[in-house]
Amino acid sequence: MRKNDPVTSATRQPEPPSAKLSTSLVPGGAPAVPPRLIATDLDGTLLRDDKSVSSRTVAALAAAEEAGIEVFFVTGRPARWMDVVSDHVHGHGLAICGNGAAVVDLHGGPGTHRFVKIRELARENALDAIRLVREAAPGTAYAIEQTYGFYQEPDYPKLHMEVPDDLAPAEELLTPDGAAAEQPILKILAHHPTLDPDAFLTVARLAVGERATITRSSPSALLEISGPGVSKASTLALCCAERGISHEEVVAFGDMPNDVEMLTWAGQSYAMGNAHPDAIAAASGRTAANNEDGVAVVIERLLGERP
Repeated sequence: MRKNDPVTSATRQPEPPSAKLSTSLVPGGAPAVPPRLIATDLDGTLLRDDKSVSSRTVAALAAAEEAGIEVFFVTGRPARWMDVVSDHVHGHGLAICGNGAAVVDLHGGPGTHRFVKIRELARENALDAIRLVREAAPGTAYAIEQTYGFYQEPDYPKLHMEVPDDLAPAEELLTPDGAAAEQPILKILAHHPTLDPDAFLTVARLAVGERATITRSSPSALLEISGPGVSKASTLALCCAERGISHEEVVAFGDMPNDVEMLTWAGQSYAMGNAHPDAIAAASGRTAANNEDGVAVVIERLLGERP
């Protein structure tokens, strides 16, 4: 198993959470709708910087589920990286992985997850995005995430502790008879060695337009390219609609640009104390940093306010 590209609170300038922390009110001062679902990002949010889940957070999630509130883990991670959660929270809940590209059932524990929903990136769109970003930002190197496979170009850096299934140019990997031809594409990873991360994101989005969804969750210039309209928020909305849960009944937590749509969509949302400015601007509230159990802080207060 590879480790996630590290997103640590040391890479961002934390701000005091107290100014915006409010679990009882939504913007405008209206009483909050009682939550039916908690959607939380993992790295930089639920997980501490050492990738552990604190006992306080485990207890808070268990208390939420005992109170009838469903818990969703919503992450940019691929499904095979979810053992970090299921090891600590006993395999409960569902996970939205790959920034919305897949919904995975974690019940049963590590190694037994199954795909419930897949929102793949069409090969034509993937090739268009690769070409356009390569033209707009020469020097970009790519990796390909699939349901079970991982492939990368020779120039793609060693960002993850995982040996790729094959090394070849992305265009070659994505041909009809290429190594990546047999499984759905969940997302493309695009890395640039010198560009500022936010500048790279802006350049790529302008170049690709509506052919794909582009975001980032890493402190480095590493972009994540998904199918058009695929995001954490859009897949979460689909899952909530299937359960008869409205966006007002969702509480969301996140810290990076790939959380922005989810934080905007949810009825109540909280940016972590270590969050990127875009996540802070999108959220309706603020909580403590990931290393200070900011998710647990809010859940405990929400449960304490229930009649």
